[in-house]
Amino acid sequence: MSALAKLLYANGFDVTGCDIKSPYYDTGSIPCILGHSPEHIDTYRPEALILSSAVSRNNPEVMHAKEHGIKIFSRAQALSYLFNQSYGIGIAGAHGKTTTTSMTGLILLKAGLNPTIYVGANVPDIGSNAIAGGRHFVAELDESDGTFELFTPDIAIITNADWDHVDHYKTRDDVIAAFTRYADGRKEGGTLIMCAEDEGASKVYELCSKSRGNILRYGWGKGWNWGAYDLRTNSGGGISFSVYHDGQDMGRVELSVSGEHNVLNSLAAISAAEICGVDFKTSAEILHDFHGSERRMQIKGERDGVLVMDDYAHHPSEIRATLKAVRSIYPDRRLVVIYQPHRFSRTAMFAGDIAQALSMADKIFLLPVYSAGEKVIEHSSSEEIISHSKGQKNIQAVNFDNAAEVLKYTLKAGDIFLTMGAGDVYTLGEKFLSSFEHELI
Repeated sequence: MSALAKLLYANGFDVTGCDIKSPYYDTGSIPCILGHSPEHIDTYRPEALILSSAVSRNNPEVMHAKEHGIKIFSRAQALSYLFNQSYGIGIAGAHGKTTTTSMTGLILLKAGLNPTIYVGANVPDIGSNAIAGGRHFVAELDESDGTFELFTPDIAIITNADWDHVDHYKTRDDVIAAFTRYADGRKEGGTLIMCAEDEGASKVYELCSKSRGNILRYGWGKGWNWGAYDLRTNSGGGISFSVYHDGQDMGRVELSVSGEHNVLNSLAAISAAEICGVDFKTSAEILHDFHGSERRMQIKGERDGVLVMDDYAHHPSEIRATLKAVRSIYPDRRLVVIYQPHRFSRTAMFAGDIAQALSMADKIFLLPVYSAGEKVIEHSSSEEIISHSKGQKNIQAVNFDNAAEVLKYTLKAGDIFLTMGAGDVYTLGEKFLSSFEHELI
């Protein structure tokens, strides 16, 4: 929402905001009021009220706006209004879209194309989660509620079509159908860029209309339009690989970020950039200086020999990718993870898969579920995940009240301490670095 507010403000709109907590992201000159209240409508008398999907239509402030005839739009409706007037590069997928958007935006920015950029996280390399620029509009599109179908990209990227957001998509087929509509909704003559290694995206490829422009696929080896081979994990972080494009060896890419998933993300970004006129060599040079987005394998600091990292992963596929990448960077260090399940619906559906993914860590702590506004349902607790862990002794439930005390006597020099989840679990890593007393074992 803060990124959208910045873009609207830059486009000449008078913008104010409100939230139940102080904003995590910097809103610059845009005032953000704490809390929701009908009084905001009376004070500012807006022409339009734009809602996050987290805000109910029965919210008193929203109801008051309705009573006064104020137009109400969803976040996606407002964003698509700006996006669809531009040369849109839309990045969608259950995982990887934030990093792919960040990579694509950075390439176009550093290559001098003056893009507009909209990302779901702060990107240190561009200094924000949004930049108001010119004709090219690079945007991370949210599939969680189906609203990504409102966008008509010139370049549509699908990083994967994995089953997530089970509160909205009741079956895997529902997910595939939505991504197929998104793919076919691109502008006439537009290009679709898809990951060939994802089963869901491959099903979308089979179902989508191939007559509406080009379709490019990327993956491992030399069998795709863009392929990566000869991967080498760098000691201390980063990964390098060679690129093959339509029958031609293009050269090496040296990423500062780690993980095979980021190799695939970079292929999507390189492919989109080439369509926009940026050559491979330029893209490779720019990506070498890409340092990732906030909350994506982010190194937060080090204390008493314990390296603290944070990651947004909350789906089993994301957890596996993150833990695999961290293991590849630090193969000889003990990995201590504190994971905060996100949404009761996701936890109930994927409890077994989450337990299996987390088993890659040496020591696992589970916080209570971050509800994201959902009501409790059966089989949706951290204890449910533990019940699927097959008697592992290295996993236990904690809460925010006792986590600091437990960690105090668990962490030891040489450990990697990884906070993981889409909620506020990251605060425990920050507290460890700055406040609570730590006794080395």
